[in-house]
Amino acid sequence: MARLRLGISPCPNDTFAFHQLLARYGDEYELIIDDVEALNGMAEAGALDIAKISVAAYGRLRPDWALLRAGGAAGHGVGPLLVAAREGAEGVVAIPGARTTAALLLRQLGPRETVEMRFDRIEQAVLDGAVAMGVLIHEGRFTYADRGLVKIADLGEVWEQRQQVPIPLGAIAMRRALGAEQSATFDARLRSSVEHALAHPDDSAAFVRTHAQEMDPDVVRQHIDLYVNDYTVRLDERAVETLLQFGAEQGLFAGSEAPLFLHEG
Repeated sequence: MARLRLGISPCPNDTFAFHQLLARYGDEYELIIDDVEALNGMAEAGALDIAKISVAAYGRLRPDWALLRAGGAAGHGVGPLLVAAREGAEGVVAIPGARTTAALLLRQLGPRETVEMRFDRIEQAVLDGAVAMGVLIHEGRFTYADRGLVKIADLGEVWEQRQQVPIPLGAIAMRRALGAEQSATFDARLRSSVEHALAHPDDSAAFVRTHAQEMDPDVVRQHIDLYVNDYTVRLDERAVETLLQFGAEQGLFAGSEAPLFLHEG
């Protein structure tokens, strides 16, 4: 039986959440680890079977992909930040990919000229003056001030004030063709993996460090504490639908009546 192609990001919240699942069932999956925007593209191209994706990207994938309830990244106070080298900056904004939730949330502030850039290069591009501003995700939330950047807007704060729902940043999606049974099995495995990680955080420490590369250990801990929470155990369906509606209103994708989930749960 062919192994399912599973894509996750190297970010601590993903490696923390998936560690136990991979330790127990890793031989059933072909693991691909890459930046979330790269995973968005691979999912859209049909190169993956199960993937961590941006919720905004799911708007384009929904006819052929369903979401899982476990493994997502959402919450309050977790949103992307718009930063600059100085107050009052104007000009081009670097975004971590056109399909990302961060790029969609930037649209709350009105039209902007943007340029796509890998998420871990945006801070330096702003510091170097290559762009006027940048939208930071992941660890950038914890490091921008120490590097001399200033916050122009917290895009998550804007979202929460306007929509009154948590920010659904990312989720785990699976091709609908795999069916409800596969969906239920993987979802249960992943939920168990997340719950194990929360109860035994030291078990995944080495795996997380391996993929966090040069990230400071304190930043790794903050990253996990912020992005792994109750919404990682169970997705907030209303928040997801609210974001997808906003994306459709922005003309990024057509609305879809396909159910979010393949199985009951």
